[in-house]
Amino acid sequence: MLALLQLIAIGGAILTVIYIALSLWSRRMRRAKLGREWQDTGRPGDRHDFVEAGLKEYDGSVRRKLIWGVYVVPAVLVGTIIYLTNFK
Repeated sequence: MLALLQLIAIGGAILTVIYIALSLWSRRMRRAKLGREWQDTGRPGDRHDFVEAGLKEYDGSVRRKLIWGVYVVPAVLVGTIIYLTNFK
């Protein structure tokens, strides 16, 4: 039981670091893409407002929600391996 708690704690910490890094990277790439889009479309309005509006739209997007797969996929895999090892 102690080994399982240790696996959950260490795995959770590692997955949290990966999630934060991936989330920050994805947001930075989206911000850069919006900046390029603002220049390519002839600079409509203020750049800061254009980028912030795009980031608000990004916050509700499916892509942002898919990053939660960092937690879901490894948990399902480990659970499946534990089940198959112990009960099959």
